Amino acid sequence: MALKHQTLGHVRLRHEDTNEIILIPAPSLNPNDPLRWSTPYKIYIATLVSLAMVMCNFMAAGPTVAMVEIATDFKQVGDTTLTEWIARAAYFFNNSSLLQGVSCIVWVPLVVKYGRRPVYIGSLILYFFMILGAGLAKTYAGELTTRTILGIGAGAGECLAPITMADIFYLHERGYGMAAGVSLGIIISGLITISNPWRSIYWVGAGLVGGLLIVVVFFFPETAFTRTDSPDNAHTLEDISHKDSYWQTLKPWSGKVYTSEPLWRMLVRPFGLILIPPVFWATMVMSVTIGFLVAVASNFATAFETTYSFEPWQSGLCFISGIIGCFLGTFAGGPFSDWVADVFTRRNGGIREPEMRLPAIIPSLIGCPLGLVLYGVGIAKGWHWIVPTLGLGFLSFSITQGTNVSFVYCVDCFRPVTGEVTVTQLAFKCESYPHSTIILHAFKLIMA
Repeated sequence: MALKHQTLGHVRLRHEDTNEIILIPAPSLNPNDPLRWSTPYKIYIATLVSLAMVMCNFMAAGPTVAMVEIATDFKQVGDTTLTEWIARAAYFFNNSSLLQGVSCIVWVPLVVKYGRRPVYIGSLILYFFMILGAGLAKTYAGELTTRTILGIGAGAGECLAPITMADIFYLHERGYGMAAGVSLGIIISGLITISNPWRSIYWVGAGLVGGLLIVVVFFFPETAFTRTDSPDNAHTLEDISHKDSYWQTLKPWSGKVYTSEPLWRMLVRPFGLILIPPVFWATMVMSVTIGFLVAVASNFATAFETTYSFEPWQSGLCFISGIIGCFLGTFAGGPFSDWVADVFTRRNGGIREPEMRLPAIIPSLIGCPLGLVLYGVGIAKGWHWIVPTLGLGFLSFSITQGTNVSFVYCVDCFRPVTGEVTVTQLAFKCESYPHSTIILHAFKLIMA
């Protein structure tokens, strides 16, 4: 099937005569090509990178469930009020969120140039030791420093996941694995605090991340692959190469450089990409929704304790609604959005336009404001605890589904610069830091 005269985002996804899906990008006969890996192996890789993303958010937001205990631990005798220290403790998590986004400016150029595997290993090592440092810190400055550097290590897992998904899945499959949330970390952290101090959250997190690091070192292959796309045929075959042995895949770095482009150019490119309307819109979707999540995650434990006299573990269990929302959002942002795009592709004679995915975002346009209203008004009016809990569910659904649809839309638009689009969105996601901080200080004044 000829692919001449195609532009970014404009591709023929179905054959004009048979209506069968055309494989884009074109797979090769090289056994090391990730596109040729078996479906079960692809699912394993997708599960592993999704787990890495979950673990990054596990420690980035999970300990917020013990916010009151953390603030009490660091508060000095005769110092300012506990409410003031709760606001100060929130900076532990806001700074992590900030560096999680900003660090992607450095991580993604390294990923694009040197491959996925060395960055996964290096970032997880940094993340592991900073988790230990945060658990051991005895002073406010020490905790703030380790939590801030922790965000740098966590940022790699967050930006690597969508890039890895683009490595192993075809265009028509890409919506399946690009969603994550923080609810699981908050629930587990809450359960840990039932009979253990808040620092135990970090010991559990270190164990989980350490286990993930071992799996990545021994069982995660390099997914970066250089292929030559044919302008004439989506099924062009390349020369067959030998399949790498297991011992060859254990190298932390394959020794290959996947692009000759200088790092400095890849570092500055996101600042130009943000000016492109589709990228700016998708970035704002991610920034605003995640900004509200940061604000809610940083105060919900205090809010539920004040309004409903909940223990930290009880507040954490309220995020079960967030887990449910994430699962539903994953379906609505993945298979459902793929189905919507495929319906419009058939109607368009097999030509896929990125905008064909956008109608799938309508549920999030309703769910996000509804969730915020239920949470905010429910807490303010002292309504039954199920009301703000439902709000958390709607918010988690909208974050997962809305950011997934908008992100995959950008990937469809700018496939050759997927890495740079990813870093642009994740880096400028840190715009959520200032407005979430403003919300937290407003909440502090209300509670005072």
